[in-house]
Amino acid sequence: MKLHCLLVDDEPPALEVLESYVREVAHLELVGTCGNALEAFGILQQRPVDLLFLDIKMPKMLGTDFLRSLRHPPQVIFTTAYREYAYEGFELDAVDYLLKPISLERFLKAVAKANKTEAAPAPPPEPAPPANAEAFLYFRIDRKMVKVVLRDILYIEGLKDYVKIHLTAGPVLVVKQTISGMEEKLSESNFLRIHRSFIVALDKIRTYSARHIEVADQELPIGRLFHQRVDEVLG
Repeated sequence: MKLHCLLVDDEPPALEVLESYVREVAHLELVGTCGNALEAFGILQQRPVDLLFLDIKMPKMLGTDFLRSLRHPPQVIFTTAYREYAYEGFELDAVDYLLKPISLERFLKAVAKANKTEAAPAPPPEPAPPANAEAFLYFRIDRKMVKVVLRDILYIEGLKDYVKIHLTAGPVLVVKQTISGMEEKLSESNFLRIHRSFIVALDKIRTYSARHIEVADQELPIGRLFHQRVDEVLG
């Protein structure tokens, strides 16, 4: 089975190297190449992509921020000249992290890891809770595990490695967790990510426009990369 690959890098020489490597591997199929995150987003909306080779330090948007903005990202191998982004890259569950200049041997090792991940069996689905069960999650706050009922959440605000949980009543909770991690924990049917820094509870939306969503007297921006998803859910 072939892996459909997309190459994203603002440096044409780097793209040429990666493209030549992809063509050397029989089970890789090149979907396209692009020079920034916005171009990549457009291709991801049109073509199936299994594996993304993603530069980090690019104009308009960092590769790491772009990956966080994707609701259902493909497998990702970061390609960069900057070693300091390695921890953040692996925190985002990247398959591998390649430092430029990239050798063919190192490229093949990364692709082999992607093959193993692709072939791994899916975990069994979690049993559904009883129909009358009230959904909740526990979060570690001040050395205690605090129960948060999901229907009490208004919206989530991302602050790099932390999030603020805004509730219908009570204080704002600050949790050490990325907003992408929070997005994975929350039910897709009840919550919607509208910006790289905001997730809203759908039943708490009071009004919305092309650029903003209002939740509990707070006007929250809709990120440019999230407009299509917002329109699909709310339109």
